[in-house]
Amino acid sequence: MDILSAEMIMNKYDLSHVPVISERVKDCRGQPIGLLDRECISLTCREVEMEWVKGGKVCVTGAAGFLASWLVKRLLLSGYHVIGTVRDPANEKKLAHLWRLDGAKERLKLVKADLLEEGSFDDAIMGCQGVFHTASPTEILEPAVKGTLNVLGSCKKNPSLRRVVLTSSSSTVRARDDFDYKIPLDESSWSSLELCETLQVWYALAKTQAEKAAWEFCNENKIDLVTVLPAFVIGPSLPPGLCSTASDVLALLKGETEQFQWHGRMGYVHIDDVALCHILVYEHEGASGRYLCSSTVIDNDELVSILSARYPSLPIPKGFEKLDRPYYEFNTSKIRSLGFKFRPIEEMFDDCIESLVEKGLLSLHSAHQRPLS
Repeated sequence: MDILSAEMIMNKYDLSHVPVISERVKDCRGQPIGLLDRECISLTCREVEMEWVKGGKVCVTGAAGFLASWLVKRLLLSGYHVIGTVRDPANEKKLAHLWRLDGAKERLKLVKADLLEEGSFDDAIMGCQGVFHTASPTEILEPAVKGTLNVLGSCKKNPSLRRVVLTSSSSTVRARDDFDYKIPLDESSWSSLELCETLQVWYALAKTQAEKAAWEFCNENKIDLVTVLPAFVIGPSLPPGLCSTASDVLALLKGETEQFQWHGRMGYVHIDDVALCHILVYEHEGASGRYLCSSTVIDNDELVSILSARYPSLPIPKGFEKLDRPYYEFNTSKIRSLGFKFRPIEEMFDDCIESLVEKGLLSLHSAHQRPLS
């Protein structure tokens, strides 16, 4: 293989040099002498790819958020250099939890970016091998799509880009009324936009529209996209304030039913598992398409029964009004086939409750602290 081929590999992976050996060496693990041969090119590419995938530079959008903060934490622990986008890098109070993370001082950089401003993410994404797009203003439909396309537009300009991992939602799979409840829903299922509009399920509608727009853009522009579809995310909150998800859980633990009443039957997943799933599908060379990310699907009544038994001192509701909702399960064999194992629902709520107690938002009687098992 000639010097031009070696140069192409160096340019592709942004490297200053590539270890190569001679055609005369049968074992492609032989001594480097300066020329790349046909026999070892695939090995060299794999070694080069693993070198920067494991410790390369990645961008996380909306880095201060509930899920994104945990993802930043896990990426730093894995040795990555992280560029995090935030609304105001000077807001020390809102970002203090990120700077306290292990490795943050050495390998974290926070920069300003606005989802609704075209080109706002150019500088943050340029030179990154991976982009984790977690930020999305899902309360408003048009900005959810526009924000996603703005981030992907910046990805398109980045020659170093390897893969984009988009945080979608399991709500993009289950908001439909035309499936066989005996067959668990998998990644081939898409929520009905018409049904979302009729029922005014704006979150599911925004997430579905944004993910579909992302797939269309990435297919047209040959961007390697993988999407993660988390269920209802449960676990410790790193940011100082609570997001709507954590606030709903806190309300349930204090005896309120209004927020969870609408949920009916729901899938749940530990926040750390969601972060680890993002990293797994980014690093795994064979990962492609969509990945449902859910540990357990249960009804509200079953959930409060579990929680009441573990935390009898809390005023957890005894039950909920029955809703006319279709029964469903999730088929998560695709992510499990990559070797992933989910934490059980007991562990995710234990960790969540412990975090709420530490923040002073919830109190437990001394006789009913975190269960031992």
